[in-house]
Amino acid sequence: MKVVVDMNKCQDHGQCVFAAPDVFSMDGDGHLVYVSGPDEALRDEVEEAADVCPLQAIRIEA
Repeated sequence: MKVVVDMNKCQDHGQCVFAAPDVFSMDGDGHLVYVSGPDEALRDEVEEAADVCPLQAIRIEA
């Protein structure tokens, strides 16, 4: 699984951090950082993060 975040859309709301904290986090400046190739076992959390993103900036690729 590959996670892609459109950083032009992302406005650092952080909803994905709550849904999938093992994949998404905020850096010291409050900007989103993420693991682009998380373990497949985290797919449900990543899908939830994509669903709750208010700007739909998260995409999951096979």
